[in-house]
Amino acid sequence: MADRGNFGSRLGIILATAGSAVGLGNVWRFPYMTGQNGGAAFIIIYLACILLLGIPGMVSEFIVGRHSQTNAARAYASFSRGKAWGLVGVLGIITSTIILGFYAVVAGWCLHYLGASTVGKLKGDASFVQHYFQTFSSDPVKPAILGIVFILITHFIIVRGVRNGIEKASKLLMPLLFILLLIIVIASCSLPGASRGIEFLLKPDFTRVTPKVLLEALGQAFFSLSLGTACLCTYASYFTKHTKLLHSATQIALIDFLIALMSGLMIFPAAFSVGVQPDSGPSLIFITLPNVFQQAFSFMPILGYVISIMFYALLVFAALTSTISMHEIGTAFFHEELHINRSKAAWVLTIVCSVIAVFCSMSVGKADIQLFGKPLMEFCDYITAQIMLPGGALLTSILVGWFASKAIVREEFTNWETSNSKSYFSFYLFCVRYIVPISILLILMHQFGVI
Repeated sequence: MADRGNFGSRLGIILATAGSAVGLGNVWRFPYMTGQNGGAAFIIIYLACILLLGIPGMVSEFIVGRHSQTNAARAYASFSRGKAWGLVGVLGIITSTIILGFYAVVAGWCLHYLGASTVGKLKGDASFVQHYFQTFSSDPVKPAILGIVFILITHFIIVRGVRNGIEKASKLLMPLLFILLLIIVIASCSLPGASRGIEFLLKPDFTRVTPKVLLEALGQAFFSLSLGTACLCTYASYFTKHTKLLHSATQIALIDFLIALMSGLMIFPAAFSVGVQPDSGPSLIFITLPNVFQQAFSFMPILGYVISIMFYALLVFAALTSTISMHEIGTAFFHEELHINRSKAAWVLTIVCSVIAVFCSMSVGKADIQLFGKPLMEFCDYITAQIMLPGGALLTSILVGWFASKAIVREEFTNWETSNSKSYFSFYLFCVRYIVPISILLILMHQFGVI
């Protein structure tokens, strides 16, 4: 379509696509996964998984998107020359819409905590902080409103288009995110006793590596790069013909890894300095860390106050870079398939996601909203993370590796034989045909308790 637009610069491509991968999963999930799975040994395995699974998976979605230059549903149908494969794109759109709905609830929590830390409401012992979170998250109204607010913030970036909305926002948010993260890392690593946290993060202990750790690292690499959401396919549809896909995917994956590693350096030294193991799972950022920051910087309360504000600002920025990409997937679909302007398409998705967010938020609170025996928010997380995301990525690897024209795949991968990536094509094809699908099947089998 003539009015689709595209990214205006290579930097815009890298920052926007990296922003889609960098989110709460890097700042929150990666540190506690590392804490639960042995520290540095987990990180090394995680990096290997990014190289062998993540980058080939990213390139595959890039190939489908750039070749087709359209929304995800139409891209998969066009690339495969069969309407049935278009369902893979539809699956990605549905997945990202559900994720945006419940992800906005957590992003709204981050927004609330940014305000609460600014006005000094998070001061108190561990039991106070825990009670504060439980009281807030179970409120039937306020978290839902904040979730909608976050979706609306995302909406008003999306309606400005690819260059003036997504690209400009990414060029602002990603550097801000990196600067905030760097400042907190420096402050955290300067604390007394921080060296134990740094050592845990950087000194590998391979005696703790088990098959479970291998699969956890594989799963974290898979989810942190947004594989299977149709996000990479959608963003790639705005790439120019000059964009080097392998080079871009490698840069994005390394940025994603660097942010995750810096997140560990932000959290581990502070936690170890006050004797707290940062492996407390989902409660880490809302219950454990507020108290950690208070204790760690008790020698200078104003510094603890500033660090707390910066931390939750960091979370808000990280969440926003992800919600922008998830919103764009559905907006592009409705814009092109319903033949309506971009603003109306964005409103369709905003309304749908807001409804999901309201019901998910209520399911965390006092309302008994369940699906298949799980609170709605927990069910949405489960169905997308454990079934829909792996399923979409698995089908993409099968399509690109086995069913698509090898000549077209090679043309896109090598930029029509003009890039130096052509020497890696055979290895890429081997990865996407065998390593990626086998890895995803292992993840699925692990998640369902088969292995």
